[in-house]
Amino acid sequence: MSATAHAAPAHDSDAHGAHQELSFFRKYIWSLDHKTIALQYFFTALAFLFVGGLLALGVRWQIGFPDVPLPVLSWFLPVTVVSEDGFFDPKFYNAMVTMHATVMVFLVIMPMLIGVFGNYLIPLKIGAGDMAFPFFNALSYWLFLPSGLILIASFFVEGGAANSGWTAYAPLSSVAPYNQAQIGQSLWCIGIFINGLASVAGAFNYITTIVNMRAPGMSLMRMPLAVWSLFLTSFLLLLAVPVLSAAAAMLFFDLNFGTAFFDATRGGQPLLWQHLFWFFGHPEVYIMILPAMGLVSEILPVFARKPIYGYKAMVYAMAAIGFLGFIVWGHHLFVSGMSPWFSFAFSMTTMLIAVPSAIKTFNWLGTIHGGSIQFNTPMCFALAFVSLFVIGGLSGIFLASTPVDVFLHHTYFVVAHIHYVLFGGSLFAFFAATYFWFPKMFGRKMNETLGMVHFGLTFFFFNITFFPMHNLGLAGMMRRIADPTVYDHLRSVQPINEVITFAAIGLGLAQFVFVWNLFSSMFRGEKAGRNPWRATTLEWTVPSPPGHGNFEKTPVVYNGPYEYSVPGMDQDYLPQDQPPPAAAKAALAKAH
Repeated sequence: MSATAHAAPAHDSDAHGAHQELSFFRKYIWSLDHKTIALQYFFTALAFLFVGGLLALGVRWQIGFPDVPLPVLSWFLPVTVVSEDGFFDPKFYNAMVTMHATVMVFLVIMPMLIGVFGNYLIPLKIGAGDMAFPFFNALSYWLFLPSGLILIASFFVEGGAANSGWTAYAPLSSVAPYNQAQIGQSLWCIGIFINGLASVAGAFNYITTIVNMRAPGMSLMRMPLAVWSLFLTSFLLLLAVPVLSAAAAMLFFDLNFGTAFFDATRGGQPLLWQHLFWFFGHPEVYIMILPAMGLVSEILPVFARKPIYGYKAMVYAMAAIGFLGFIVWGHHLFVSGMSPWFSFAFSMTTMLIAVPSAIKTFNWLGTIHGGSIQFNTPMCFALAFVSLFVIGGLSGIFLASTPVDVFLHHTYFVVAHIHYVLFGGSLFAFFAATYFWFPKMFGRKMNETLGMVHFGLTFFFFNITFFPMHNLGLAGMMRRIADPTVYDHLRSVQPINEVITFAAIGLGLAQFVFVWNLFSSMFRGEKAGRNPWRATTLEWTVPSPPGHGNFEKTPVVYNGPYEYSVPGMDQDYLPQDQPPPAAAKAALAKAH
């Protein structure tokens, strides 16, 4: 595709379609347009969300009602998985636990936040016509999709899917007497390796685009925080993901070619896997939460009608979070026999990471304080993100303390913590961003009433599902237990498990409200126009949805990304590409 074809779309929707017509295959399947690729990620990740959700509901039913069969499952699951009377096979229960986490981390949260909004927003927000490398952008999606299909296909091979936990600790995952799903575990390794290639292909594309293709006037300190978050996340991906890919390759060789990287009986080191996995795994937490922080930072100023509080502090805090995320992985190994001195060092650095996280939280609160807040669906999900992320962060400080973690390690307290960070955090941010940028993607607004119903149900059932898990962990309930009632000390808390299971079912059903709203609004939603939210960043200056090449001509940036309620303006916002009037210049200079 020529450079000219990328650079000259007209200024209205009809003229935007005046470029050379592409075949159906080139337009919707192997597309090089960053917006189409973003939508491919969107619908694929949404499908995987329901796969991961079904696995979670299977896990919750088994824990909440281990003696109550589900005969309906035997209609469509093989007898090796579910008995004729509807009881789960223990191996399949472990596989559901393993694959639920794998699907949600690698096939849902990462592509939803990085693949969807990174692809869609970065060129639009920096004034570019597309990504720096459109071919590699398309390739990243077409690596991501087969990686997911390979992981799901592992349920249908001999021995079933991987059942060693999503962390795949050796020797449970690597040595034949322990690993009862060799083929499924091997497919897990292949799927993770290919998924890593997709992540790396996307990451270097994002970095190159942001460094080289910003519009005139778009200095680093005029970039929207969403772009900053994706920029920093891309560096984390390039540094962390290859480590997991290498570990997955080593595990694959152990399983299939007789090597002994992780087999202690033949000179290997099982703890090596934990170090490699968590050197990736803890930055991975911030790979999933930093984009969410950036997206929420875009939404709060719009609906508070105030500039973001402490823009530079927000940027530096995100950079600090990314850096510290690489030196805290050892807190996952406190119970592995680690030296007390190393435990102390990892404990202190883990607690230190709470400082930049707190800076961001207080800056969000400063942004909404005194603002003219509009409580619509995107804002409610964004505010919920802040509150739920704080709960997840506070529980993380408990786990950072070595004496506390020794007791709570591998209990349901950890399950509660990670879900408050990644569901209450990342997925709530995804919902906020979807409702906010849906008008730009599809030219129509989502239904506000259905949106608020979706928010209310999701917020309520989420907290009923996950907050009581803190109590289960404190009561000593370990993770990956299929039948808690076999332990005398857990029988008294079994009613909590039953309540959690019903709440989880309600949480899953609530997402069908979102799906109905999403697809019905594509065709019958209120038409949005270019800038329905009266926002300031560059994506709101082009038609909805944007045409081929995004901009009629390269925009020039005059202002920061969050100039709201500027004195001397006829309207309460100043777009980035609009020169400030003389009356507003002095106020802007004083503010910055």
